Amino acid sequence: MKKLRSQLWFDDASHPSMTALYLERYLNFGLTLGELRSGRPIIGIAQTGSDLVPCNRHHLQLAERVKEGIRDSGGIGLEFPVHPLQETGKRPTAALDRNLAYLGLVEVLHGYPLDGVVLTTGCDKTTPAALMAAATVNIPAIVLSGGPMLDGYFDGQRVGSGTIVWHARKLLAKGEIDYERFIALAAASAPSAGHCNTMGTALSMNCLAEALGMSLPGCAAIPAPYRERAQMAYETGRRAVALVREDLTPSRIMTRAAFENAIVAAGAIGASSNCPPHLIAIARHMGVPLTLDDWQAIGHEIPLLVNCQPVGEFLGEGFHRGGGLPAVMAELLAAGRIHGDARTVTGRTLAEDLAEAPRPDRSVIKPFAQPLREQAGYLVLSGNLFDAAVMKVSAIDDAFRARYLSKPGDPEAFEARAIVFDGPEDYHARINDPALDVDASCVLFIRNCGTVGYPGSAEVVNMQPPDALIQQGIESLPTCGDGRQSGTSASPSILNASPEAAVGGGLALLRTGDRVRIDLPKRRVDVLIPPEELERRRAAWVPPTLVHQTPWQEIYRQMVGQLSTGGCLEASTLYLDIVATRGNPRHSH
Repeated sequence: MKKLRSQLWFDDASHPSMTALYLERYLNFGLTLGELRSGRPIIGIAQTGSDLVPCNRHHLQLAERVKEGIRDSGGIGLEFPVHPLQETGKRPTAALDRNLAYLGLVEVLHGYPLDGVVLTTGCDKTTPAALMAAATVNIPAIVLSGGPMLDGYFDGQRVGSGTIVWHARKLLAKGEIDYERFIALAAASAPSAGHCNTMGTALSMNCLAEALGMSLPGCAAIPAPYRERAQMAYETGRRAVALVREDLTPSRIMTRAAFENAIVAAGAIGASSNCPPHLIAIARHMGVPLTLDDWQAIGHEIPLLVNCQPVGEFLGEGFHRGGGLPAVMAELLAAGRIHGDARTVTGRTLAEDLAEAPRPDRSVIKPFAQPLREQAGYLVLSGNLFDAAVMKVSAIDDAFRARYLSKPGDPEAFEARAIVFDGPEDYHARINDPALDVDASCVLFIRNCGTVGYPGSAEVVNMQPPDALIQQGIESLPTCGDGRQSGTSASPSILNASPEAAVGGGLALLRTGDRVRIDLPKRRVDVLIPPEELERRRAAWVPPTLVHQTPWQEIYRQMVGQLSTGGCLEASTLYLDIVATRGNPRHSH
């Protein structure tokens, strides 16, 4: 094993004064000189759990099992905090802070005496932030996800986190429930520690971390309260030490083949529509070329295999019991759709790992040849309103298809009247305004909700129809916007439109009453007005005034890119494999 990075702090005879300075303060809580100078790997535990992040809070206890695994394998575990990222708690959106948490974690991994790191993940943005940082620094790293909550129940029926909220909105609009029952339904969906129990962004991204090879097999879906979750924490700690000894870094795991595997896995599990920008961001920080075109070329035709809410029946607990991600990946490997020779944190190939995959429960995980839905990956669209947007086609239900995508002679396409909202406040204020005359032949647009406009990009595109339409039985309309939507939503929205309206994208020029054509076979969304009228509107467009509420919002807006390229801080993507290419940090005194 090559000399440990931590020895530059704790055992460098060429700089005795600095070594003494670094050593002495790490003794004051009980570590010994013998331990710190023993050549044992120092493993950081990147702690994303806190009272502000209830989805990850149980990592405060799991970290003890991680430390025990590290100790039993001859390492030393040092726990440290990560900037909190709670999807349901952070305003204006947790997406704003994904890049802030990434920056902070890069500074910790680069600037402290760490030889490797266990990345604790769970809630939506914690997983990409952690993997982006591990990619940038490129020291040995392994992901320990926190796992989903137990299945929720209300009146004997499964209720999934997030998904039940969108359903309850409609019940409230119909007058079938009141405010108190709305709250009771939502509360029933969160019965235990853990992140969302639906196939929302949290479970999706932790599955993709495993598909990338960055978690031990089976890690992603173990429910948070299960004993196996603490056992996985212990084994992850043990493996973290081995990764350092083997010098198995993220760049040897998160290869192009691994990212292609993750895209295929996303289609098969019915992953959140937030996965494309997150995976692209991780790849950019790893220096691996990956674009939305790859999601179209590699992932669109992949069938949906997992019967999990929001586009199925079961929840996270059922998914785990049904075989979890290893059972899904085994199906994909047998069908020849993934790269079995990709390396994982086990030190083995993915195919070797999958030789031990559990047999699936076919009510939860379908055979590749008999899927829930064919061609269930993402559709990547463009047109004269944006250069790129994504649509989760697995969310298209029978009612939506019958109303909008079954016109004789023009299948999978429709034209509609645009109803345009300038942000969620405008939507909530006006959606029930009779003057808009919203009917089933309309498409709802929302703009100024992207990375720059919001800022951070908001989960607001899954807009519901006016109450009057819902009461008539029309529970969904086509929706489109430059923001995102919750991965727990089953809305077949057109999302992440880039460039966004706030920077002059075509949505800025759209007006209520315009006719719009959505053509899925051609992968286009176009406003049906003459080009010269579009140019007149562009010439008259005035950029919106951006109001910064915090210093970080201003800094973020100056540096952030679009969702189509990962929503990264563009300057940060130039920093690749920084320990190897830019060296270890200078001394502190």
